[in-house]
Amino acid sequence: MKIENQKEQYRINEKIRVREVRLVGDNVEQGVYSITDALNIAEEQGLDLVEISPNAAPPVCRVIDYQKFLYQLKKKQKEQKAKSVKIVVKEIRFGPQTDDHDYNFKLRHAKEFLQEGAKVKAYVFFKGRSILFKEQGEVLLLRFANDLEDYGKVEQMPVLEGKRMIIMLTPKKGSSSSKNTKKLPESETEKEK
Repeated sequence: MKIENQKEQYRINEKIRVREVRLVGDNVEQGVYSITDALNIAEEQGLDLVEISPNAAPPVCRVIDYQKFLYQLKKKQKEQKAKSVKIVVKEIRFGPQTDDHDYNFKLRHAKEFLQEGAKVKAYVFFKGRSILFKEQGEVLLLRFANDLEDYGKVEQMPVLEGKRMIIMLTPKKGSSSSKNTKKLPESETEKEK
């Protein structure tokens, strides 16, 4: 179905209904031609006339094999999808009265997540009557953000949403790569001495 939509997306050959077009491409002399001349040029080469930019004045067309053109478009879209950055959000859950050992354990995990480049969503979950301790939960989250300031920055301050108080942290640029690159050159220079 996607291929059918792509085929209908671009007008080709006789479906192009304008008087003149601007031709571009590798195997043609670029310039403005009448539609009949452009169709003749494409027919002589055994290729299709494909309207690339219909909103330009005059519309831009390319002389190319239409199936090859669709293949190249599909390939570009696949490359762009592969290059796009996928944002990972890791969640860390606290209780309003989390003790120091659990806090430090979760802090260590949050540091690892931020160094890997993932966002961290930390929240305090209030169960039953523990909602009375919301100030304590806010203090806990602010302490958490303060302890992680070398690794990430606060994207969203603590907000109470239902029975959860949430804070969002994003990794600082270059926090993970800067530590690794600093160690390497020092060890290489020591070997040279």
